[in-house]
Amino acid sequence: MDPQAPGPGPFTVYVDDNFHYRDEAYRTRDGSYADCAAAIARCKEIVDDSLRHLYRAGMAADELLRLYQSFGDDPWIASPDAGCRFSAWEHARERCEALCGRKA
Repeated sequence: MDPQAPGPGPFTVYVDDNFHYRDEAYRTRDGSYADCAAAIARCKEIVDDSLRHLYRAGMAADELLRLYQSFGDDPWIASPDAGCRFSAWEHARERCEALCGRKA
């Protein structure tokens, strides 16, 4: 079994749609993971995929970040472990800077 594949576990990844902020009708359940690290890795993958979809050559980091915050996928983790935290927007900010070469 792929260790990154969703399976039974207390770390559930949900994905909200930034375009429909706070509208649970647009929330999807991505999967459950056995540990926090696997859930965070999946969240990062979701954000990275969203950024790649929104990115255009020559785009500034702050422009890409604004697009992500308006239209990107916003994953988060539900778990009984209060220490298992992931900020999609913070990860997106870091990735925008890496993709575009300038600070967001």
